[in-house]
Amino acid sequence: QVQLVESGGGSVQAGGSLRVSCATSGYTYSRYCMAWFRQAPGKEREGVAAIDRDGSTRYTASVKGRFTISKDNAKNTLYLQMNSLKPEDTAMYYCAAKAGGTWCLGWYEYNYWGQGTQVTVSS
Repeated sequence: QVQLVESGGGSVQAGGSLRVSCATSGYTYSRYCMAWFRQAPGKEREGVAAIDRDGSTRYTASVKGRFTISKDNAKNTLYLQMNSLKPEDTAMYYCAAKAGGTWCLGWYEYNYWGQGTQVTVSS
C-alpha cells in the first residue's frame, strides 16, 4: 500500500525559510516521479516542483530560484526547501507520486497523494 506523509509545515515571516518533507512507503521509491503541489484557499491546486527518477527537476515560474526539490532514495523521502518565502506562498502543500506516464515532470497523471502540510507566510 502506497503511503505519502508530509511534515515540516508551519508559520514563518516573509523572507524566511521552511523545509517540508514527504516520507514514502509501499513502493519502489526510486522508480517513481515525484512532485510537490499546493492549494491556497479559493484557488486551484497548482504544481510547484517536480523531480524525475534521474534527478532532473522542474519548477513553476513563481518559485524558481527560491524553492529546491530534492529526494533521498536511501530514506525514501522527498524534500522541498523553500527560501525567501512570500505571503503568496501560503497554502496547503501536498506531495504526489506516479509510476511514469506521458512525461515524468508533467503536472498530471499523479495517482498517489499525501494528506498535506500547511505553510503560512505572514507579511
